[in-house]
Amino acid sequence: MATGGPLSIIYRDDALVAIDKPAGLLVHRSPVDRHETRFAVQLLRDQIGQRVYPVHRLDRGTSGVLLFALDAATARDLGQQFQSGAKQSRYVAVVRGHLTGEGTIDHPLADVVDRHAGLEGSSPRPALTRYRGLATTEIPAAIDRYPTSRFSLVELQPASGRRHQIRRHLKHLAHPIIGDATYGKGRYNRYFTESLGVPRLLLACTGLSLNHPLGGARLDLLAPLSGTYAALINRFGWRDALPASWLAPSS
Repeated sequence: MATGGPLSIIYRDDALVAIDKPAGLLVHRSPVDRHETRFAVQLLRDQIGQRVYPVHRLDRGTSGVLLFALDAATARDLGQQFQSGAKQSRYVAVVRGHLTGEGTIDHPLADVVDRHAGLEGSSPRPALTRYRGLATTEIPAAIDRYPTSRFSLVELQPASGRRHQIRRHLKHLAHPIIGDATYGKGRYNRYFTESLGVPRLLLACTGLSLNHPLGGARLDLLAPLSGTYAALINRFGWRDALPASWLAPSS
């Protein structure tokens, strides 16, 4: 969850700055969350003492790599990369049920007009997400109608950028992300909060790769899993299913 400390800067040069956004922090002001007073844009601006331009967004509950440009021209260049598919992003999620193997979720999505109610507007547009099952577990807890409960650790790579795409695609597969209050299941979210001490959306952007706007060299940004997310990985015996660089050293 978001805290009051300084933001964790994982990369900075004359054109770009990237942070490891904590879960629970909004990227910028939103009319839906009028009561909030802390936003990544303002916090980072105050922390580094200069204006920043968000290149993309992460949902409030999602943690991980969040990239900003330091001038408008760089922001436009990066925006074009995000639109063209030149960037690649990697997410890690914990989902309900056993999701194994590799596959592609090719399911059109309409725009979300009310994120709390999950209401959609406009005509569905193409949306594609690639997934790879990393590990599974079954625990002796009767969360739903069965005496045990199954969960999976999954790597995801969205090939398009629809709002809430990963969360909605996993719901479409009947493997909703744990901690998702809009597209998930309340009894599972409550169990993870109350019994496992994990009160967050278990979705994190652990990697972002793109061409640097100055010179074109490939830039790979990494935000390892940490905190309660990493603790759950250890608890479920999944540590060996992840490359060492995907977990914070102290986790």
